[in-house]
Amino acid sequence: MTDLERKSQGLGQRPALLLVDIIKGFTDPDCPLGSEADGVVEANRKLLDVFRAKQLPVFFTTVVYHDENQARVFRDRVPALELLKPGSPWVEVDHRLQPVEGERVIEKQWASGFFKTDLDQCLRSLGVDSVVVTGLTTSGCVRATAVDGLQHDYMVVVPVEAVGDRNQEAHQANLFDLNAKYADVMALEQVLDLVRRL
Repeated sequence: MTDLERKSQGLGQRPALLLVDIIKGFTDPDCPLGSEADGVVEANRKLLDVFRAKQLPVFFTTVVYHDENQARVFRDRVPALELLKPGSPWVEVDHRLQPVEGERVIEKQWASGFFKTDLDQCLRSLGVDSVVVTGLTTSGCVRATAVDGLQHDYMVVVPVEAVGDRNQEAHQANLFDLNAKYADVMALEQVLDLVRRL
């Protein structure tokens, strides 16, 4: 079977950066949910510098469970998620990527940054036409957010070096799938160049 024809879309005139779950629980290997993610953090620091210099919108997401009923099936399937409670250091954005004034941290309970949050409304209110989706993990919350980005009619770009996964095979397979139908998967330097040229 031949592959589907697809057209690279890149970024629009007003992209936003969505840093998905680059929180201590996922970047600290001491947490059962975490893994070594120094390269991903560094790639996101470079993206943040460029987006901030261009005064483009930046959003972070974290996962926080406030009561026993939120995402109950998901939490039963992945018991380590029970660590992500209000006040826990694991739900805090990694200290190397601290949000600045005007950059919102959106709490979510499921995989996608769009699902049961106001992310889409926030992006629309800022005139955003495309999103750069980064973070952890490629096979989980990054993929779900990227797919939902497309389903909300945003052009989606995923920078390879700015996403990561505990499992390298899952990482590569999901990048392949995202590029096949849902997003432009690009090298970090390509994405930085696109943003600089806006």
